[in-house]
Amino acid sequence: MPKITIDNREVDFNPGQTIIQAALNAGIEIPHFCYHPAMSVAGNCRICLVEIEKMPKLAIACATPATEGMVVHTKSEKTIHAQNAVMEFLLINHPLDCPICDEAGECKLQDYAYQYSVGLSRFDELKNEKDKRVSLGPNVMFDQERCISCSRCIRFCDEIAKSPQLTFVQRGDHVTIETFPGEELDNPYSMNVIEICPVGALTSKEFRFKSRVWEMSFTDTICPGCSKGCNSIMGVRNNKILRIEPRENLAVNDYWLCDWGRLNTTAFVNDEELRIKSPQIKLNEASSENEELIDVNWDEAISKTVSHLKNYEGSEVMFVASAFSTLEDNYTLKKFAKEIFNSDNIFYIPNIDENFSDELLRRSDKTPNANGLKLLGIKPYSQEITDKLASGKIKMIYILNDDLLRMPGAEEFIKNIETNVHQISIHNKYSENASIVLPTSTYAEINGTFVNFENRIQRLRPAVATLEEERIIGEFAMSRLDKFGAQNDRWTHGTKFNSRPGWKILKLIAKAMGHEFKFENSEEVFIELCSTIPELNGYDYEIIGSKGIVAGEKPLVAAD
Repeated sequence: MPKITIDNREVDFNPGQTIIQAALNAGIEIPHFCYHPAMSVAGNCRICLVEIEKMPKLAIACATPATEGMVVHTKSEKTIHAQNAVMEFLLINHPLDCPICDEAGECKLQDYAYQYSVGLSRFDELKNEKDKRVSLGPNVMFDQERCISCSRCIRFCDEIAKSPQLTFVQRGDHVTIETFPGEELDNPYSMNVIEICPVGALTSKEFRFKSRVWEMSFTDTICPGCSKGCNSIMGVRNNKILRIEPRENLAVNDYWLCDWGRLNTTAFVNDEELRIKSPQIKLNEASSENEELIDVNWDEAISKTVSHLKNYEGSEVMFVASAFSTLEDNYTLKKFAKEIFNSDNIFYIPNIDENFSDELLRRSDKTPNANGLKLLGIKPYSQEITDKLASGKIKMIYILNDDLLRMPGAEEFIKNIETNVHQISIHNKYSENASIVLPTSTYAEINGTFVNFENRIQRLRPAVATLEEERIIGEFAMSRLDKFGAQNDRWTHGTKFNSRPGWKILKLIAKAMGHEFKFENSEEVFIELCSTIPELNGYDYEIIGSKGIVAGEKPLVAAD
């Protein structure tokens, strides 16, 4: 490979790469505001100026191609002087908003002011005042005074979202960003401009002023909004989800996340009105359908479930798996049906919306784990399933994290069902007439795995806590607060619901029926299920890692 020298270090580069690309690939920092690896080069900010031997002037690293033998200096006297000058220029009209700015604590301008600025300004005039709190669209607020005109947001709309909605207007120090006349920033990916904005000019209306970032804990997770399985970061404070952001994974979602995934997949997690707070049973199933469910403890709910299950033969019980639930939960449900009832009466209900998909990220399958069910051998409902339910032979139905009324024709055959048990997080239409409700932890509260439409297995991690997790962690979490700091906020504060992981509920019911499932945590469930699927043999959570692994791929990390 060709090589260049950066700060006396020889660096390989691919033909066609610029200096900044070669440097960043080698772990050498060159400051930049307007450069973004997924978008065209603008060369607006000039902070990436570097000195190149045998060139008379400094050059911007983002637009200068690397060539064989080139010698670059990023810390020479000339370079440092230029960086100081650029930072002084950018800060001339920038307001001192750090104490109230949502970007404070993760702001490039803030960081670079310490790293690449002299810390004083020669500008004695009045700062140029511009409009604040400008609504660009339904989800994004703009502060014109903070903008440094890097054009990242404009290029994102043009090149990535394919929806040109933003442009520069005015000249000189009056320049600002506006939407085109009659337009607003409302494309399906509009909120990505918030993350790519290197300062606090573009902020989320939904998150605005809710928390300082250093008061939050951040957990890597997966968006459950569709079968793409976009990698994301969940921001939590006081056990409440405040923010979802994209997490870079070039094999899945690049750097992006759709607005729907941010705004519609977390609201229910800490909603005290929507969430089921504890197990519920109906005292007299033979009475009116309108009889209310009453709250009970877990022991009573499990005992009642076992009592119902023992009343039926395997052929009379139907199990409904869920493409909204993890591999671990669905595997345990299938294992439960097979080992206890010797039954293959199990299916799931797809959720396909062709109008939802697009050419960037969003998929028509609005479930995160349909391919996981295929790996487990669980099929979607068919005419055979419908006929069984309509025949009147199915007397009990056990539902994992779904609503049976989503299934076509369900209104007719549910009349034949005598008993229905629901493992769910929030009530749905069918669960209003449930015999038993077992509150199941949401995707934000558990360890587990989803399999996206390309068969990539990806990990979920708990970002918020339930009462079950608090009980398990107990004194350990409290004793380690001094070490983990804000990260443990989620264990010690905020609302917690009396829910449990789906696999654990099934394990407890199985045990009460005389069957011992030999796994104690979600990873042990995963390892066991992998041993039953040839493509997944030898996989564990370490092998999946932070970027996931496609089923059948050879692991990069050897299993123990």
